[in-house]
Amino acid sequence: MPSPPLTPSPLLARNTLLNLLGYGAPVLVAIFAIPVIVSALGTARFGILTLTWVLIGYLSLLDLGLGRALTKLVAEKLGLGLTEEIPTLIWTALFVMVLLSIVMSLILGLLSGWIVYELLNIPPELQEEARLSFRLLTIFVPVVMVSVGFRGILEAYQRFDMVNAVRIPLGVFSFAIPLAVIPFTIYLPVIIIAFLIVRLLATAAQFFFCHRIVSGLFFGFSVQPAIFGKLLRFGSWMTISNVINPILVYADRFFIGAYLSVTAVAFYATPSEAITQLALVSAALMSVMFPAFSASFHVDRSRSAFLFDRSLTYVFIAIFPVIFLLVGFAYEGLRIWLNEEFAQNSFRVCQLLAAGVLFTCLGQMPYALIQGAGRPDLTGKLHLCELPIYILLLTIAIKWAGINGAALLWALRAMVDTTILYFVAQKLLGNDKLRTPPKLTWLLSALVLLGVFAMLGSLNLRIAGAVTILVLFAWLGLRYLLSSQEVAFLKTMIHSNSKG
Repeated sequence: MPSPPLTPSPLLARNTLLNLLGYGAPVLVAIFAIPVIVSALGTARFGILTLTWVLIGYLSLLDLGLGRALTKLVAEKLGLGLTEEIPTLIWTALFVMVLLSIVMSLILGLLSGWIVYELLNIPPELQEEARLSFRLLTIFVPVVMVSVGFRGILEAYQRFDMVNAVRIPLGVFSFAIPLAVIPFTIYLPVIIIAFLIVRLLATAAQFFFCHRIVSGLFFGFSVQPAIFGKLLRFGSWMTISNVINPILVYADRFFIGAYLSVTAVAFYATPSEAITQLALVSAALMSVMFPAFSASFHVDRSRSAFLFDRSLTYVFIAIFPVIFLLVGFAYEGLRIWLNEEFAQNSFRVCQLLAAGVLFTCLGQMPYALIQGAGRPDLTGKLHLCELPIYILLLTIAIKWAGINGAALLWALRAMVDTTILYFVAQKLLGNDKLRTPPKLTWLLSALVLLGVFAMLGSLNLRIAGAVTILVLFAWLGLRYLLSSQEVAFLKTMIHSNSKG
């Protein structure tokens, strides 16, 4: 199938692999670093650190959708060949983002005391340390906001080599910094300051890369209020999703901290942090596909349909075997990775969240298509409807079944969200949607298998079942999910590697 600019399959495949490397390297560090950090900081202090990680990640989404809007509009300009308009577009977006970051810094500073003393159930001896840590996060806001803009520019140009040249060191240092600091002190504000220094260096590197690839960027500083409307029309609905979606993903931790304890947060958040890293596989593809959908949807919708179909298939093939093993061997895995206490308290959480992550990964593809098609209002309205229902049910679930109830509700929300997004994406594609395998059947079959496997008690029976199911899954994937060309490509790759 002919490819519009910035959407040829080899380029998209290469960039996805780069993203997988960029997302995967920090995960490998985290696997070995988290047990050491937990042991050194203690469960309660580590619970506070995980909340600061969540807030730092959340800051990157409070940009009024301007980072995403910038990626989309720059990709469209590149597709149309209007490169001379890009520098003004970039500086206008960055100007607005800086002003916004100042407001967000003030709000976060004012709320830091309420978060520590009223919202969270933090032990008294750690409250002042936690409050200073949250206040230091206010300095992160403009740094993170500008960094989001620079990353969006690089993604629009499909320069994921440069994106990951920054992402990999930044992700690794997120876990390496606590390891480097704790031999000298376990005082959290010191760790936060070290995070800030690394963030500043990463943002400077991103600006250097943008200067290299955007012609006239450094000397073309200009802010045009007329562009505000284009950015804000797309970004306003993106803002709703950017604000609400992380709440839907992370609210469970804060509610657990409020209704139970920060120790319960650690039992919940530690396996959650590990399992939700699997979503980075689909995120690696989604960040590549969003500018590709933006460049192709209005020019060649059949190309968008083809990319959408194959991206869903690849994510399912890549994620399901890992999820299957996590559900089946959650207890043994937690005991080996952490300790018996975490295994006893967290293995059901691990199983439930793993099932939810399967749907979360698949849901990122229709989400990217809807955004790339220029309809962020649809996802924004969906999240507006979800939020009050989820918050109400989350309170009930935690009081009813503690952290296991929170995990069950999280998984159910992910399943419902993904199903709705998929049908919305299919409707947008209209007559250009391809005849694809019945993906709903995949999901239902996968869910039944996960449920049955989670209930098996015998370790030997689980091992035998895992081998049988995974061999059958590999056969079905080659027979029904992949095309003959894709199978031939895989055989060629395997043959080349074996000869090498």
